[in-house]
Amino acid sequence: MLLERAEGEFLSGEYSKSLRDYGLLLKDHPTLDEARIGVYLSDLGIESDEEAQALFDYYQVIKSEKENAVDIIDGLIESLDVSKLNIQALLNPVQEQVEYGDGIRYSDFLVLIESRGSFRKAFEDIMFSTKVVITEKDEFIDFVTQLATEGFDEMALNYLDATTSLFGDDQDVLALYNVVKGVQK
Repeated sequence: MLLERAEGEFLSGEYSKSLRDYGLLLKDHPTLDEARIGVYLSDLGIESDEEAQALFDYYQVIKSEKENAVDIIDGLIESLDVSKLNIQALLNPVQEQVEYGDGIRYSDFLVLIESRGSFRKAFEDIMFSTKVVITEKDEFIDFVTQLATEGFDEMALNYLDATTSLFGDDQDVLALYNVVKGVQK
């Protein structure tokens, strides 16, 4: 009964209510996959309605077909979280050095490029362990251009797609799509 109510709230976009109800279910039944996935997706729905609804629909389809449906959804949610954190770190202005955590400023990354002799070598050295913190549009444009030029065109497109809404109709940023397409030819 509570599960059905939580699902109904989720489907109608009442994510705070569904989060509460899924949470109550999870409290009483900590191993109930439906409640755990519901909590994750409700939390995601508060931030991004479309992503949450799409993942919920996908989960509903695969849960009867695949034994590892929960693992698949967990992996997708984790992927989304990591991507959002990386993009957030890439674009959020940083107030103090302490806030950089395991990232480096773009200006420091440029110094690393110089010491390694190429963008590709420097980026490959840090791509899995360190975030490059970009605080200005010009840095973003340079970074995406370098990614495309050095053969990371798919990654460049991912950055562009993920940040398009942040820049709106900024022609300089939109022109990067042509840069990436030109490099792919």
